Amino acid sequence: MAHIGVLGLGNWGTAIARLWLADGHVVSGWTIEDEVYASIMTTDVNERYLPGRSLKGMDVTMRLDEAVNDVEIIVLAIPSAHILGVVEDMLPFLRPGQVLVDLAKGLAPGKRLISHAIGELLHGAGLSNPLAVVTGPTIAPEAADGVLTTALVASEDMSIAQRLAATLSTPTFVLHAASDPVGAELWGAYKNVVALACGLVDGLKQTGTMGGDNLKAAIFAAGFREGCLVLPALGASAEVAFGPAGLGDLYVTATSPFGRNRTMGEKLGTGRSLEEALEEMTMVAEGVRAARMFKRREEDMGLDLPFVSAVTELLDGIIDAEECCRRIVSL
Repeated sequence: MAHIGVLGLGNWGTAIARLWLADGHVVSGWTIEDEVYASIMTTDVNERYLPGRSLKGMDVTMRLDEAVNDVEIIVLAIPSAHILGVVEDMLPFLRPGQVLVDLAKGLAPGKRLISHAIGELLHGAGLSNPLAVVTGPTIAPEAADGVLTTALVASEDMSIAQRLAATLSTPTFVLHAASDPVGAELWGAYKNVVALACGLVDGLKQTGTMGGDNLKAAIFAAGFREGCLVLPALGASAEVAFGPAGLGDLYVTATSPFGRNRTMGEKLGTGRSLEEALEEMTMVAEGVRAARMFKRREEDMGLDLPFVSAVTELLDGIIDAEECCRRIVSL
């Protein structure tokens, strides 16, 4: 049994906290949202992000020092755009030996991987806390309801990954240890771009134009191919593409009705602007930011990312959803 602090109580942070509570761990949660805090405190349920699922037994706080105090494992379930600010605020409260687990899937400002940026912050503060990343096909409501789910926990120190896999796996949440956090993180970010593009098809289908499973399959295949060709150039091991952090996560995020990035793409496919779609989203769709980050990598490193380019031109309003799909299937 471990004492785990989950920082960020969106849908996935809430779901994973629920899994560990059910497995007998001591779990505390931290949120900056008054609505979430009040909901859990009064009903033991996060009605905003994961309604109908009990979190009975979980302590919740809006104070970062309380969330970090006395825990063994600190889980960062925070959107990529905000995670580094939270880590900076947390540094004064960290103790030696506390393990950090990053659930964010994306790239940090300055074109760095989030795990690298967190490592730099730790080093700058004179800290050497172990760090791992978790990524994989993890649709939050299903995992919270006990659907058998797998994911990858990766650290440059394989022994840390193995210990975390043994500690944090539950009967329905199976973690596989790996030593390639770079590959896991790159695929965790890239698959959101592909899922967004696949969601366009669902939106186009609603308008009665060109949507359908044939088109979605073609877009999925084109996105997977580009990832396999380009992500190794950014530092990913080739084999990551064929495991839970690669093909597994890509499949579920691109096809599940619960996938946030697929949902964002669906809204864009119906003709909404990016601003309109973002206003309608309760949860963060990381694919928008990831697409632009990968586009900058393409320009800086002289890579060829036509799939990413098509998606970013859609996001920038240069082309519409139908033209984006046509561009992708012509690759």
